[in-house]
Amino acid sequence: MQMQAIVAGVGMTRFTKMLDSGLKAIGAEAVQAALKDAGIQPADIEAAFVGNAAAGLVTGQESIRGQVVLRSIGIGRIPVINVENACASASTALHQASAMVSAGLYDIVLALGVEKLYHEDKRRSFGAFSGAVDVEAMAEIMQRLKQGASDSGSAAASEGAGEKRSMFMDIYAAAARNHMKRYGTTVQQFAAVAAKNSFHGSMNPRAQFQDRLSVEDVLNAPMIAEPLTRPMCSPIGDGAAAAIIVSERKARELGLANPVRVAAMSLHSGWDHGPDEPGTVEVCASEAYEHAGVEPGEVNVIELHDASAPAELMAYESLGLCAKGESGALIDSGETALGGRLPVNTSGGLLRKGHPVGATGIAQVVELTEQLQGRSGQRQVEGARVGLAHNGGGSIGSEAAAMCVTILVR
Repeated sequence: MQMQAIVAGVGMTRFTKMLDSGLKAIGAEAVQAALKDAGIQPADIEAAFVGNAAAGLVTGQESIRGQVVLRSIGIGRIPVINVENACASASTALHQASAMVSAGLYDIVLALGVEKLYHEDKRRSFGAFSGAVDVEAMAEIMQRLKQGASDSGSAAASEGAGEKRSMFMDIYAAAARNHMKRYGTTVQQFAAVAAKNSFHGSMNPRAQFQDRLSVEDVLNAPMIAEPLTRPMCSPIGDGAAAAIIVSERKARELGLANPVRVAAMSLHSGWDHGPDEPGTVEVCASEAYEHAGVEPGEVNVIELHDASAPAELMAYESLGLCAKGESGALIDSGETALGGRLPVNTSGGLLRKGHPVGATGIAQVVELTEQLQGRSGQRQVEGARVGLAHNGGGSIGSEAAAMCVTILVR
C-alpha cells in the first residue's frame, strides 16, 4: 500500500516489568509523550487504532481495551478501533491509521500499541503465546516440536514448552536447527546476534536489558531450548508505544520541521505454499520496496522482529539483505552493527529492548523515526534517510500468521 501519511510525533515507555501498573497507566504514558512530540492536544485526535494482543488472558480486560486506556486520559467520543493481530498488533494498528489518513478520511490519527504481560502467575503470560497458534491443532503441534527436539538430541527442548517458557521459543529453536542443518549456520553466529543487540541496547535507556554481553557470555548462559540460550530469546515485557499520523496538509499546517513519511506498508497473513516458495516476509518486503521505490541496498537502518537470535538471521535473508544461507556470514562481517553498512536493531531489538507483544511494532517505528530525525544519541546512524520495520506474529503451519513490513523515509 502506497502512503501519503506523515509521522508527526512518537512516544514510548521503557519496556520493563510493571507489576504495579495497569494498561491505562502504561498506555497513557506513551500517548502523552507522542502528543507532546507532535505538538498537538488530545482534542486534536480524530480517530485511534489501539493494538493489544493479550490483555484478555493476562488482565481480564476484553472488548474495549483501547477505549478504557484512552478515556483514562480524557480521550473519548472519537472512533476507537481495537486491533488484535498477535505480535503484529501494533504494526497492524499503524497500518490502519496510515491507511485512513492516506485515504483522506482523517487528518490526525493516533496509533497505540500497549501490553502488560508480566503476571504473578507465569502460566498466564505463557498462555498468551500459546493462543497465537491454531489451538485445535495444539496436541499435534506440541507432539511435532517434542519429536523434532528428541530426534536432534535436544534434551532441554523436549519438555516444558508453554509451561516454563513461551512455546514460540521451541518453534524458533526448531527453525534454528533446520537452518544449521541446511546451511551450516553455527551457534556462535546466533550468539553474535544477541551480543550485537546487547551492545545496541546498552545505549538505549528505554531497553529492558542494558548490560553488554560477549559471544561467550551468550553461549555460556542457561540453555532454554537447543540451540537457544537465554540471551538468544526475547523476554516478555510490559510497555507501550504510540505514533501520531497526520496528512501532508496537516503536516504543513503544523509546520513539522523534519517530517518522516510512511512510504509503504505491506500486511499479509500466512498461507499454504511450498517450502522453497516465497513466504510472508518475502512478499511483504517485495511489495514494500516496490511501493516505496527503494532497493534493499538503499535502506539505512532496520528494526526487525528478533524474537529469537536465529529469527534475525533468517529475516536478513527474507528481507533481501543477503542470499539464502548467507546470513551467518553477514553477522560475522559486522555490517549489521552500529558503524556497519546496514545497522539492524539499533534499539537493542526484541532481545534486549523487550517484547510486550502488542506494543512492539510501533516501538520499532519510534526507533526508526528518531533515527531518521537524528535524535538517537549514541545509537545514531549517521545520515539515515530510509528505515525499515519488520514485525510478525502468531504461527500457522511453517510461518507467521501475520506479517507487516513498513518503510519510512525522511
